Amino acid sequence: MSGPVSLLQVRNLRTEFSTRDGVLPAVGDVSFDLARGEVLGLVGESGSGKSVTGFSILGLIDPPGRIAAGSIVFDGAELVGASQERMRALRGKRIAMIFQDPMMTLNPVLSIETQMVETILAHDKVARDAARARAVATLARVGIASPSERLAQYPHQFSGGMRQRVAIAIAMLHSPDLIIADEPTTALDVTVQGQILYEMQKLVRESGTALIWITHDLAVVAGIADRIAVMYAGRIVELGNADEVLESPRHPYTRGLLDSVPAATAPGQRLRQISGSTPSLITLGPGCAFRQRCSRAAAPCAVMPAVTSIDRRELRCYFPLPQLQPA
Repeated sequence: MSGPVSLLQVRNLRTEFSTRDGVLPAVGDVSFDLARGEVLGLVGESGSGKSVTGFSILGLIDPPGRIAAGSIVFDGAELVGASQERMRALRGKRIAMIFQDPMMTLNPVLSIETQMVETILAHDKVARDAARARAVATLARVGIASPSERLAQYPHQFSGGMRQRVAIAIAMLHSPDLIIADEPTTALDVTVQGQILYEMQKLVRESGTALIWITHDLAVVAGIADRIAVMYAGRIVELGNADEVLESPRHPYTRGLLDSVPAATAPGQRLRQISGSTPSLITLGPGCAFRQRCSRAAAPCAVMPAVTSIDRRELRCYFPLPQLQPA
């Protein structure tokens, strides 16, 4: 999605880390737009660059990592090269992140009340009582019973799933313009996961918050995303409408991901899986990163394919799969 409605525009983003063995391009060349109120699912295997893309948008790449190239424009303003003061003013208030590990959000020695109230007061000039009331209401939204009493407790008094709910509540406190959610429901049981997904969708609908949902779980992303971007070895290889990508994937890697989901395999049949393993990003070479695992690979794949637009789909592939016609 492009044009004036775009809240976020990422262009040719490259984020790399210096290691003893060489430069590791965790994000190779990523571009996408995100509109207000839109949910983008960012999917792929571990190590595909999903989380680093999220950290790059928030300016959370520390040495030996760096954003080596590209542009990240948020609500008309360039974030690459922005000052730490500017990024601190944005984080929490206008852009929030939910980490896979809630203890990346929570301080173990401070009460939940202190952490939530101070988060509100850091950005909003409101009375402490009003801030506390907002904290109670937000905890209730993520399904924490007796939220007023739980505010007085500390992170160690909560289960892992409850801590994650608190971290999600903190991200929702300011109804930010953009939330980047990095596998936030992985540690939660299915019932709680459903409740959190419902609340996130409600937030998107009611406040126009845009959401980047980072996950390897295609079932979750199918229920929440408007569009899906599939990442492999630091690059987006397929980007399109969620239903279309899931029902008729065009990139061989997307097809392999979907085929490897147990629910897609008929009872009694062997589970299908993608052959081989993810390549080392340091020794990637110039061609398509997926070519060694791809049954459609041919000589042209020795050169990295450019992103092309086919049938409202953006693809990085010389030999895409044919479009499946709806039954």
